[in-house]
Order: sequence, then C-alpha cells, then structure tokens
Amino acid sequence: MASLVFLAQAAHADATLDKIKQRGKLVVGVILSGPPFGSIDPVTQKHIGYNVELSEAVAKGLGVALETVQVQPSNRVQFLQQGKVDILIAKMQWTQERSEILSFVPTPFEEVGGAAISKKGSGISKWEDLRGKPVCVSQGSNFTKPLADDYGAQIKAFRGQPESLLALRGGNCVTAVHVSPTLRELVAENADWKEYEIVSRSDLIPSPSVIWLRKGEADTQNAIDKIVQQWHRSGWLIEVEKKNGMTPTPLLYQLHDKFKKTPA
Repeated sequence: MASLVFLAQAAHADATLDKIKQRGKLVVGVILSGPPFGSIDPVTQKHIGYNVELSEAVAKGLGVALETVQVQPSNRVQFLQQGKVDILIAKMQWTQERSEILSFVPTPFEEVGGAAISKKGSGISKWEDLRGKPVCVSQGSNFTKPLADDYGAQIKAFRGQPESLLALRGGNCVTAVHVSPTLRELVAENADWKEYEIVSRSDLIPSPSVIWLRKGEADTQNAIDKIVQQWHRSGWLIEVEKKNGMTPTPLLYQLHDKFKKTPA
C-alpha cells in the first residue's frame, strides 16, 4: 500500500508540466517586498520587478501564459507544497535544509547574500557587533541560522521584509538583515531611509538563487533548467539585472562564459 501511495504521488508530481501546458498557464509564487525584486505598480496594480521578469521568461520558454501570486517568506513553501503555485521565484536561496523538502532547478540564476541595515551612529560596523543584540529578519530566512549561531544575534522574525523594516524603524531591533540588493537600493534611492546605512562590509553567506519546485517533478525541473541555461548562454540575465538597477555578480559572468561555449 505504501508503495502504491508513493507511486501515485510521484505520478501526480511528474504530471505538473503536462498540467501547466494543458491549462496554458504557469503559476509562480513571487515576493513583492520592494524593488528591485518585486513590487506592485501603484497605478496599474500589476506585479513588477526582477523576479516577475524571470517568471515571465520561464512562462515564455514553456510557451504558456503567466500568473504571479504574491507569497511571503512565512508561507511560500506551504503555497508550493499545497499546489497553490507551480514554482517559486521568491528570494529563496539554496540551503541544504530546503533541498531536503523541495526540489530545485540545478542551474542557479544568481548568487545573493544578506546585508545589514542600521540607523546611522548605531555603533554597528561588522557582523561580529551583532552579538547579544536584537536583529530583525523575515520568518524562514536563511540568514537566521548564521546570525544566531555564528554571530550570537538575538533573532526577531517577522512575516516579511516590510514588517521587519518597520520594526527596525520602531526601535525593536538595532539591525535588519535581508537580501543585499534590496537593502542597498533602499538606502541609495529612498529618501525615507536617509538616516540609515548598510553596515555590513561583506554580504552574509552568499548562496545560489534557484527556482524551487515540489519533490519529484523531474519533467518540470528539466524543462526549466534548459530555459535558465539559455538565459546564461545569451547573457539575458546580465541585461535584466542591469535594467533593474542590480549589479551582476561574478557568478553570472562565469555561467555566461560556460554556457555560451556549449550548444543549446
């Protein structure tokens, strides 16, 4: 009986790519916590940003339409496991723990680490200064473990980045730690954050950015992996990052060089 249940689950999972093509639509979970990764256009109410553009490119590569669904760090895994979305492109870097419960597209589309933002004059200038101090993060953040284990920070986890940053402004923590491109753009471009600064000279645990799927979805995984490899081969990922005000990492250039030497 257990074997039959397993086979049924595997067959259901492997049918995801067929399901996407039959309905003519890919449903992607994205986080819309602010530029450059994702936000909601105040005029059109459309989802926009880097991760939305990646989602559009996956759908185009599969030959289907796109629907993006807003998720939070606290519920994104549940949305995927419950079938509310087909895949996640949701500021969710690879970790061993995550790879044990979900599958992922093997070829990363970037590498992202964490940055720390504090009010100017906080006395925080390096990761080691966080020992014993309250630090705001998003629930489910992969920065939680190194902050607590390696630097002795007192973690305060919130539903998402907006709530975490609001808590920072309210004095509930001395620092907030989130993906580096978002925070660096915030202090550089947003006048509301002129009293704050990035205090981390180096990013925390730079990790591969990957597209996540449910376990057992080999067909979907292989199809999307070919799409991501073509992004690298053409240099499109480098272009879309620059378009969104991001700085492509050395990994992007390495993967561009690697895949442009191999046939599609």
